[in-house]
Amino acid sequence: MILLAVLFLCFISSYSASVKGHTTGLSLNNDRLYKLTYSTEVLLDRGKGKLQDNVGYRISSNVDVALLWRNPDGDDDQLIQITMKDVNVENVNQQRGEKNIFKGKSPPKIIGKENLEALQRPMLLHLIHGKKLQNWSVRSLPGFIQVKDFYSYKNEPVAIENIKRGLASLFQTQLSSGTTNEVDISGNCKVTYQAHQDKVIKIKALDSCKIERSGFTTPNQVLGVSSKATSVTTYKIEDSFVIAVLAEEIHALGLNFLRTITGKIVSKQKLELKTTEAGPRLMSGKQVTAMVKAVNSKYTAIPIVGQIFQSQCKGCPSLLEHWQSTRKYLQPDNLSKAEAVRNFLAFVQHLRTAKKEEILQILKTESKEVLPQLVDAVTSAQTSDSLEAILDFLDFKSDSSVILQERFLYACGFASHPNEELLRALISKFKGSIGSSDIRETVMIIIGALVRKLCQNEGCKLKAVVEAKKLILGGLEKAGKKEDTTMYLLALKNALLPEGVPLLLKYAEAGEGHISHLATTTLQRYDLPFITDEVKKTLNRIYHQNHKVHEKTVRTTAAAVILNNNPSYMEVKNILLSVGELPQEMNKYMLSIVQDILRFEMPASKMIRRVLKEMVAHNYDRFSRSGSSSAYTGYIERSPHSASTYSLDILYSGSGILRRSNLNIFQYIGKAGLHGSQVVIEAQGLEALIAATPDEGEENLDSYAGMSAILFDVQLRPVTFFNGYSDLMSKMLSASGDPITVVKGLILIIDHSQELQLQSGLKANIEVQGGLAIDISGAMEFSLWYRESKTRVKNRVTVVITSDITVDSSFVKAGLETSTETEAGLEFISTVQFSQYPFLVCMQMDKDEAPFRQFEKKYERLSTGRGYVSQRRKESLLSGCEFPLHQENSDMCKVVFAPQPDSTSSGWF
Repeated sequence: MILLAVLFLCFISSYSASVKGHTTGLSLNNDRLYKLTYSTEVLLDRGKGKLQDNVGYRISSNVDVALLWRNPDGDDDQLIQITMKDVNVENVNQQRGEKNIFKGKSPPKIIGKENLEALQRPMLLHLIHGKKLQNWSVRSLPGFIQVKDFYSYKNEPVAIENIKRGLASLFQTQLSSGTTNEVDISGNCKVTYQAHQDKVIKIKALDSCKIERSGFTTPNQVLGVSSKATSVTTYKIEDSFVIAVLAEEIHALGLNFLRTITGKIVSKQKLELKTTEAGPRLMSGKQVTAMVKAVNSKYTAIPIVGQIFQSQCKGCPSLLEHWQSTRKYLQPDNLSKAEAVRNFLAFVQHLRTAKKEEILQILKTESKEVLPQLVDAVTSAQTSDSLEAILDFLDFKSDSSVILQERFLYACGFASHPNEELLRALISKFKGSIGSSDIRETVMIIIGALVRKLCQNEGCKLKAVVEAKKLILGGLEKAGKKEDTTMYLLALKNALLPEGVPLLLKYAEAGEGHISHLATTTLQRYDLPFITDEVKKTLNRIYHQNHKVHEKTVRTTAAAVILNNNPSYMEVKNILLSVGELPQEMNKYMLSIVQDILRFEMPASKMIRRVLKEMVAHNYDRFSRSGSSSAYTGYIERSPHSASTYSLDILYSGSGILRRSNLNIFQYIGKAGLHGSQVVIEAQGLEALIAATPDEGEENLDSYAGMSAILFDVQLRPVTFFNGYSDLMSKMLSASGDPITVVKGLILIIDHSQELQLQSGLKANIEVQGGLAIDISGAMEFSLWYRESKTRVKNRVTVVITSDITVDSSFVKAGLETSTETEAGLEFISTVQFSQYPFLVCMQMDKDEAPFRQFEKKYERLSTGRGYVSQRRKESLLSGCEFPLHQENSDMCKVVFAPQPDSTSSGWF
């Protein structure tokens, strides 16, 4: 029973009051050497695999512990020596057989001779019993032991010191129940102790740990990564003495909107007492520092908190070499393939470790065909070196490289973790000389996007953000030209500044045509708390035209904002009573909006149903209005935890010409939402083409058609198909039928990087990236001969999402890589035949057939190069489909595309 009569860890001479009534704490017996065994292991999998499918490794050793010094004035201070001996590294999965990477290799070959020597050098711990240290937020508790100082040899490898820290941290404990803060290898963490008769359980709140580690994540929850971490250490007790310590730390993660991207890290530690024997005699003295120097002058006090280390990459290619192997995949003809996005993501990772000069060298020597894709990658790296390089390369004073400047700006707008440095750079460019007016407008629009992202990340008070706010609001207030007003409104549409709401109301109500519509659609993007009663009063005046006549597009948008933001009973009633008094197509549009809210069970549906109980609002005359305008919302995909929706609304003029089409795609995870895309095609003043009469309030509108897009919550610069009657006729006569591109490029949409300090001393890294190659284009076609118009919006997207989880000890690494990829297309076509009245309208929304591929790679690799790899692949084909719209549309399409009858006559007549 001698093994039960000694303490193994910091070895109990008396136990906690919660267990046996003793409160003097922990101590080692004099002149004894305690023999223990220690092991730490790590496992990686996707959270649902069998043990034999995991990858990982185990580090084990014998451990000698001896008391060197005790404070002669009391039992509170102790200096103990801990020595790891007979260190071994092995595979956790014993069924690996010949594929075991450790087989036939000795510890010096695996760990390295110098590393092994450092690992087996003794370390010293200065322990304090039941006292509060000056830099700790802990209270004095019975049975509490703190590691006041951790001593190791100078200049030992950081990775080796961390393994020692992992063992040393187990010697810090408390024997009574309670919550406190402890500083150990994990940082300064909140810890809860639960004392039982035969054990003490220590629960560490890992999310509370304060430790300096690099990392960032995508702020939007839909595109973000969810993680859960637990740490439980159990001190087993027999006859009032600790006999073993078992620790388990688990990190589980998953991509929120795609459940196939998951990972799990399980790290375990085990320390057991085996025996005791005669040990070194106690040293005499009063100062612990003198005792440490007496043991060995090479000892130095170092933090017990884990330190950062980087493993050296042997044989890794240089940035230039990596680019030379990547560039062929980024040729324009290859961008629709998943290989292009996969190589884009890998190159972005390499760029994050590159210097400015290396990046600039590649930019200056690349051909114009691949240069736009290279600009996408360099900007997406989001490092100081990459930003300096791209700003040095691009000449904003010249209009000869507009495409490259636009690709840079859009990549800035989609930045996953922008900083003040980037915003400051764009403000500087805006205030300077810019050769292209389109680029100047785009700079301001993207400044608005960055302001919003920085504010979402608690950066609203940064100097650059404050300056940008003044620039947007001041510019909008003082804008003299229509073009400048449009530019600042678009910037505000991205920034969504609460301070901008009064200005938006002013332009929405008093502005003309396009300006009024843009201000109203900007208000449409604000969250519910900002759509106050005062805002809705103004919107009601606009819809009901209390002060002036407004265009249909402005009025319908104002009504949509009211209906989507907790409308009152009277607001809903007044809108319903207006149906029947509006122009014919607007009547039909508003009726479709109300019916869509009811059918899709939107928040306003309950209030609408209340109002419809009144006969004056709900009658046949009001709800039987004819027309071709429509609104419809449906599900792309739906599951218990997420949903993807599409909405399509189309408003026509009374003459049958498209006034506005609006296609939206949203992704929801719980209550979090992401405006994935919006493509709006607007047209006006085209009635003269078919000798039709314009609607009320639209008699003097210039001929115009254009397209505006929102992509991943970022408003892009609108594009114009034509502006003015002469421009329209010129383009109709020279039309090639080719679509106009709104946005095209490689975009980094998911970007999560996390470095974890495991309690065992090992380092874990988690990288999740999602990229896409996107091409959104649109076109309007007119045929006066066939009296037909057609609008097309085409989305081509290739998506690749990768996850890479590694656990590194500097001499052996285990990793789990998973990826998912698809190549998809979505096309919206609206065909209008206005050779008769009522005119015929057919809307089609088609999703192309798409491959869906999943990859998994697990590996173990020694620093010497030997490794084990396991790979899996799964592929399926997602069938294409035509998304359903309302029944009226289906009936109309059958007429528009009616099959031509076969001729049965064989004669001339």
